[in-house]
Amino acid sequence: MYKRYFHDVVIAFEAILANKLKSILTALGIIFGVAAVISMLAIGKGAQQEILDQMEMVGVNNILISPIIKTDDSSEEEGETQQKKFSRGLTMQDVEAIETIMPSVKRISPEISYNSNVVLNGMRYSAKLVGVTNDYFLLYNLPLDYGNFFNNYQEEHGIQVCLIGANIRAKFFSKINPIGQYIKFDGVWLKVIGVLEKSNVNLTGFEETGVNVYNDNIYIPIKTMLLRYQNRALVNTKLVTQASSILRSRGHGVRVMVGGSDPNQSASTNYHQLDRIVVQVEETEQLNTSTEVLSRMMLRRHSDVKDFEITVPELLLKQQQRTKDIFNVVLGAIASISLIVGGIGIMNIMFASVMERIKEIGTRMAIGAKKMDIVVQFLSEAILISVTGGIIGIFLGVIFSRLIEEIADILTIVSPFSVVVAFGVSAAVGVIFGYSPAKRAAERDPIESLRYE
Repeated sequence: MYKRYFHDVVIAFEAILANKLKSILTALGIIFGVAAVISMLAIGKGAQQEILDQMEMVGVNNILISPIIKTDDSSEEEGETQQKKFSRGLTMQDVEAIETIMPSVKRISPEISYNSNVVLNGMRYSAKLVGVTNDYFLLYNLPLDYGNFFNNYQEEHGIQVCLIGANIRAKFFSKINPIGQYIKFDGVWLKVIGVLEKSNVNLTGFEETGVNVYNDNIYIPIKTMLLRYQNRALVNTKLVTQASSILRSRGHGVRVMVGGSDPNQSASTNYHQLDRIVVQVEETEQLNTSTEVLSRMMLRRHSDVKDFEITVPELLLKQQQRTKDIFNVVLGAIASISLIVGGIGIMNIMFASVMERIKEIGTRMAIGAKKMDIVVQFLSEAILISVTGGIIGIFLGVIFSRLIEEIADILTIVSPFSVVVAFGVSAAVGVIFGYSPAKRAAERDPIESLRYE
């Protein structure tokens, strides 16, 4: 029986070869449908991977507290309507308070950034100096390539040591071991004690969510930054002292304002000691409640002055992932329409083929072919066209994915799942849309088929 049906499949294959152009045109819908599905799913998979990489880079369960630096115009408008209490901005005291008061905090690290140039042996390179604690490297999953992190003595006493990113290492120490060597950043010599692993993740445009592109960064203890580079809290304290003296000498009992023409804090000046505080909570479920508690606590510490903002990068990225998932579903649905259109094309062509080959059908049935033989023959044609189109579509889909990645600079990942799904759908299209014409061919009266002109 199987040999008999195999003969029907051979007849179907010969019919396809005898009408190559028609078969290719019939398969075009399936070819481009499968290619579209694979390339769209590859884009979606690439977007998902980027989000996962970014979530890993921003750290799990991290909360960012950043300063708000108002412009002169906005502060003047607010100054006209109300006098605000004085705030010292984000300081190390805030870090200590958060660590002491909040039980849900797992890790916490302050951060101060300073942009300048690294100089060594006549070479100059733009880089970012970042003052942090050791917890920072755990918060952001920054592994060491070799060397050591800061020890307690270096952190407590502000020793001039540093960890360097991979690009700094390649620029200045490509031929020697950088451990124990010195580099000069903005006039201060720093001893290299560690090198971070190179990051190949494309994070452009995500710095505001807490992602650091750290290959060009140099990390030093936070106390080293405060002692050797910048400590805005000292300037802020000096301004407050001067303002208080002037106000006392004038005999006024008013409160110091943030922003304005008085000798107080200038709204265009960053009076915050810290550029960021990174807080990590124990569990993801604690993110929202911890954010609310942090907000209330910081407002009290800052005398109800809202000069900071709190963001949760992981939640932002998850929201972005949900948006991309919806977009990818839409793209996949649009691409799938091509497969449906291709299937309808196959059905139309097969119906036309039945009408063209009525005499052939009558002859086969007259010499002993059964209805099932006719069904197998025409169904095999539809399936062969669909499967062949699916295979070609798979290759085209992979090629399109690579072209999209190269031309549009979008990460694409072709997964085996997308290939199996696209190929399975193409085969199913052949069965579904090929059965009706095959059944119609088998049900024709042999006598009428032989007489058909």
